[in-house]
Amino acid sequence: MTATDVVAEPDLPASDGSWAVETRGLAKRFGSNVAVNGVDLLIPRGCAFGYLGPNGAGKTTLIRVLLGLTRADAGTMSLLGYSVPRHRDKALARVGAIVDEPRFHGHLTGRQNLQLLAAAREPAARGRIDASLDRVEILRRADDRVSKYSMGMRQRLGVAACLIGDPELLILDEPMNGLDPAGMHDMRDMIRSLVAEGRTVVLSSHLLDEVQRTCDAVAIVDRGNIIRQGPISELLAGTSLTLQVDCSDPDRARSLLAGTNLGAAIDVEAGGLAITLPADTTRDVIAEVARVLVTGGIAVYRLQPVQASLESWFLQVTSRLGDPA
Repeated sequence: MTATDVVAEPDLPASDGSWAVETRGLAKRFGSNVAVNGVDLLIPRGCAFGYLGPNGAGKTTLIRVLLGLTRADAGTMSLLGYSVPRHRDKALARVGAIVDEPRFHGHLTGRQNLQLLAAAREPAARGRIDASLDRVEILRRADDRVSKYSMGMRQRLGVAACLIGDPELLILDEPMNGLDPAGMHDMRDMIRSLVAEGRTVVLSSHLLDEVQRTCDAVAIVDRGNIIRQGPISELLAGTSLTLQVDCSDPDRARSLLAGTNLGAAIDVEAGGLAITLPADTTRDVIAEVARVLVTGGIAVYRLQPVQASLESWFLQVTSRLGDPA
């Protein structure tokens, strides 16, 4: 297919559907390189959604296609119920986005940059400037030149630029780049507060721990394909459980448990054991581990079940385990 093969959609207004973003068979190629490969993506309204993948997986390309910054070669897509690119102007009036690193005029202040952006939007946008700067916690630096801003402050200013349009949908490409731990915490709280207001926030990120803390659902993309998507709780529900055991004699504890029918993988670590159990392990099995060890004369100092993290699950389902994400 070529760009002319993108399926045309009826000239309809926004629907009342439940999807903030919907794509069907979306594809984008650069010569022989397939950056987006037949992607079917469904992002519910009113949630924080993570779009995750290794470097070069096609994350930013998909965002650029959604925003009309580059043209799809095949497939259909809609934002907030509006067909794109047919109704791109109507859709983007309700969307705020950061693609790659936010770019501003360095010789102007943060406030002046937002005033320029507001001039291209509806009159009410100018009245939202101070509130947007305050929300991202850089109001006190609003009258400093952007050339004096750190990368983290430019990230915050980028989010403020999105907020002056009072968007229903925010699409943020690596919004936590350049933020220190306190800044990440603030950004996470801000994203959750935006979702609490009924907005949808889509963030592309490689910071899996932050995504797990921030997002309700994710899609995993690898080599241009979405290989998993859904609520984080459901995706992790089928993962294995690790039982961390601190005890007095790890080697003898391992021998005792090896003689049972737990069917577990048992690794000896410094001061204890890491016992990998099936996803459907019940509390009775954990209690049996404790009983075997105590009956065998092993002093148990800590016994803690740990569900697989999003990061460990991500590494299991992506094909390039050794690549930096």
